[in-house]
Amino acid sequence: MVSSEPAQRVRVPLLRAQWRQQAFLHWPYPPEDIQALLPNGLVVDQYDGAAWVSLTPFLMADLRPLGISPLPALAASPFPETNLRTYVRAPGGRHGVWFLSIEVGSAMMLAARTMGAPYHLGDLSVLAYDGTVSYGGSRRGGEPTYHLIVRPGATIDPSEREVWLTSRWRAYTHRLGVLWETPIWHEPWSLHEATLEDLHETLTPAAGISAPAGDASVTFSEGVRNVRLGISRPLRPGEADPA
Repeated sequence: MVSSEPAQRVRVPLLRAQWRQQAFLHWPYPPEDIQALLPNGLVVDQYDGAAWVSLTPFLMADLRPLGISPLPALAASPFPETNLRTYVRAPGGRHGVWFLSIEVGSAMMLAARTMGAPYHLGDLSVLAYDGTVSYGGSRRGGEPTYHLIVRPGATIDPSEREVWLTSRWRAYTHRLGVLWETPIWHEPWSLHEATLEDLHETLTPAAGISAPAGDASVTFSEGVRNVRLGISRPLRPGEADPA
């Protein structure tokens, strides 16, 4: 089972950052629909017999690459990022996330494409107003687009499913026929209940899946302040899963 805390700390972070004002929208999908999008070596992870796809917009802040002190321009200028992701197991059973698409408001993040991460530059926004948080964006060129408004509520004690959907400590990418694993560390999420007041998006069909059916499961977090992304490495089949 997925843990709300990482099994081990990332000792040599390639990147440090903060993730702020993060919304989590989750929908169940038929596992075979999601499996068809995954590379060889990854198996769709399931909860209650379903695969899950999540839309997770947030602000990236205080970005610090390996070996570089905080840069004033980066630290003072958070930028939006929005992930469309699903949940997978690698050989050996290791839990992780697979990104169907990543919209980002800063061109510097496009360097991660070299490891197969599906970054797309866009015009994105995150705005807090009258007790709500509004997220919106469009990929350069006009499509796909998204707009959503969430109203955060009280802090919650997350359920087993909410932990399963939010607490993932590895990300997988695929490049040149090789699976890569990137370790992730941050403090446990402090989650709030949230109401989805508006949603329009074309990210899901652009990623090759149908638009979500039914209401989303929605939570919100003010964020995590000490995110550490480790150095990616080629995946070795058969490793034990410590989480």
